[in-house]
Amino acid sequence: MKKVAILTLNGYFNYGNRLQNYALQEVIKNLGFEVETVINETKFNNKTGSNTKKLNKVKKLKEKNIKELYEILYTKLENYLYKDKLNQQRTQIFKNFSLSYIAETDYSISKDNIPDDLSDRYDFFVTGSDQVWNPNYKTRSSIDFLTFAPVEKRIAYAPSFGVSEISQEYVENYRLWLSEMAHLSVREEAGAEIIKELTDRDAPVVLDPTMMLTKEKWLSISKVPSDKPMKKYLLTYFLGDIPKERVKTLKDIAKKNDLEIIHLAQIKDKVPYLSGPSEFIDYINSASVFCTDSFHGAVFSILLDTPFIVFNREGNSPSMNSRIETLLKTFKLESRTAENIQTNNQIFNVDYSHTVSILEEEKKKAMDYLKKALDIKK
Repeated sequence: MKKVAILTLNGYFNYGNRLQNYALQEVIKNLGFEVETVINETKFNNKTGSNTKKLNKVKKLKEKNIKELYEILYTKLENYLYKDKLNQQRTQIFKNFSLSYIAETDYSISKDNIPDDLSDRYDFFVTGSDQVWNPNYKTRSSIDFLTFAPVEKRIAYAPSFGVSEISQEYVENYRLWLSEMAHLSVREEAGAEIIKELTDRDAPVVLDPTMMLTKEKWLSISKVPSDKPMKKYLLTYFLGDIPKERVKTLKDIAKKNDLEIIHLAQIKDKVPYLSGPSEFIDYINSASVFCTDSFHGAVFSILLDTPFIVFNREGNSPSMNSRIETLLKTFKLESRTAENIQTNNQIFNVDYSHTVSILEEEKKKAMDYLKKALDIKK
């Protein structure tokens, strides 16, 4: 049996990351391959934009009043006292999920430590589908473009750049690395535009691999949280900060509809914070409404037919929202953005009937791409 290696971000803290890794593995396995995820431990200090980020933080702090500064200080202290321990527990939960569902290698590679025979161990290498090409990530290197492997073995499946343009210092490398990929695809339209600009190649925008699996498949690996509320609930998963006006909006929705509020990514809500990817699926499936700024939060809402509201992620540049914009545009669900929700009925009344045919068409497009890339003749 031919073997395929997946290279992606190997973080044990993000739901979307773990679930897309699992999904891509299952899709390729179903095409008749043995699949492993190669652990990439490349790390180095990436100072790109660090000074700008620091200046922006200082500027924001100067705009705060005494009370707001006190709240920030209190949160920092609380995180210092509790965050490390909780995050260790959370990381172990995510590692346990990976041990159960993802075939990861018992060895690791890095930019300066690539086995001489690595390219001979697999018939194909697939990079994706997370933000493996984000130039601002400290793990980014030529490995993410599979430069250690023969050109004909290099496949990109739905990777994301996470930015709308590549800064000048990376243009030369990115142009070279992208031009040498045998098969190129991306997750959002902004990524296709970057590739076109740098290489003059047309890269198809394909489904995130999580959308290639059925609702039934996802529910088969879901797990009911031990603390799941008995009453109906409003679920949140925000990777960015939650501004005061949004907190008020969430509380108003919950109060008006008699819903409990469950926060999955807020460390103050310690019990749900310690939920793994399997619980993440169940939480969304059972929620009365799901409020999120996460791409995969929106994805699983669509897959599980759960009413959802997408908010802009605080602190992100507009380019970071491109993948969500592409997703909502593809499935004709632009109405699910917070600014388009005007009434209480709109929150809960979502018609997903039209998404079925769209999903099937996009699945076929993605599968045709993968079959060609993996040299499947039949």
